[in-house]
Amino acid sequence: MQSNNINTFIEKKLKEFSKKNQLRKIFNVRRFKSNVNDINNKKKISFSCNDYLSLSLNKEVINASLAAIKKYGVGAGASRLITGNNFLYSELEKKIKNLKKVQGCCVFGSGFLANIGVIPAVVDKNDLILIDELSHASTFLGAKLSGANIIKFNHNSVNDLEGKLRKYRKKYLKCLILTEGVFSMDGDISPQDEISVIKKKFNAYLLVDDAHGLGVLGDGSGSSSIFKNKTHIDIYIGTLSKAVGAYGGFVCGNKKLIDFIINRCRTQIYTTGLPPGVLAACIKAIEIITNEKALIKKPLENAIYFCSQLGLTAPLSPIVPIIIGEEKKTIKISKILFNKGYLVSAIRPPTVPLNSSRLRVAFNATHTKKQIKELASLIKKNLNKHNVK
Repeated sequence: MQSNNINTFIEKKLKEFSKKNQLRKIFNVRRFKSNVNDINNKKKISFSCNDYLSLSLNKEVINASLAAIKKYGVGAGASRLITGNNFLYSELEKKIKNLKKVQGCCVFGSGFLANIGVIPAVVDKNDLILIDELSHASTFLGAKLSGANIIKFNHNSVNDLEGKLRKYRKKYLKCLILTEGVFSMDGDISPQDEISVIKKKFNAYLLVDDAHGLGVLGDGSGSSSIFKNKTHIDIYIGTLSKAVGAYGGFVCGNKKLIDFIINRCRTQIYTTGLPPGVLAACIKAIEIITNEKALIKKPLENAIYFCSQLGLTAPLSPIVPIIIGEEKKTIKISKILFNKGYLVSAIRPPTVPLNSSRLRVAFNATHTKKQIKELASLIKKNLNKHNVK
């Protein structure tokens, strides 16, 4: 007879994680300027942070947050529909809307909450979802919660997507295509221009999660701005915790979509609003992203410089994956880099597919050429030492 004891179940799972080299632990850290992290009183240079413009430590952003806290307090009190809307929400949504050049915007508690709330709000059991196989966990969860029929298409394959639309689209009432702007573990960019043409052909809708594109690509509005041909994206999902440097998420689209989300989306309706200090920080950060074009180019420039040091193809985003393959070997190289003073996370399944464990190197605007060159040299040395090609 099997035990139904929850502790037995947990212990068994933890042993399985450990055996697969997938057991993770959280460590305490203090972040400082110049990418210095204090971990157990040891200074490490971080190449793992998604704070692409280092705006979380920007004086103007911090001062804006402090001023809002002093004026409005530290909390929102309740959900936006219950206690009313702090005017900072409206100001932030207007600035995001103008940056993205769309009709409407609705700010959420996080990008994760946006995905798992919006997707089930717009499709249901009568509908079809076609999702890129490497989409974020929150996108997959949102799809699952919707009750719609879910079919994965090969990563960034327009041909596979079109083939599946041709085969399945007619069987369902609505069809929603889900993909990312910049894929968080690979750093590549979805062909949004081509998908825009296909989705129109098959009367489908397109949702793009551009968490890692906002503030660092094109004109700062995100990955869709890099394409020569116009993209037609029905629903934009974004985050305020990466290039913006604070916390929260948002959805952009036409005005009717936003009105619908306010009335239908559970992760918007049944959650407390963001604190005033966070809203004010985001407002100032979006202003910086809108106005300081040289700053938003720096993360990608640094990633390109890093790849030139290793003889790699120039990247399209500030995320550069160094594929190792084996979990154990990836962890070992990550630890070697850590002991040499560099924080570069080892990414393992289930975050990435089996046998594709990697070092995920993320670049921001304040990394120096010296830091980048030293890291590249260490990685090159250890890849050769451990026979990684």
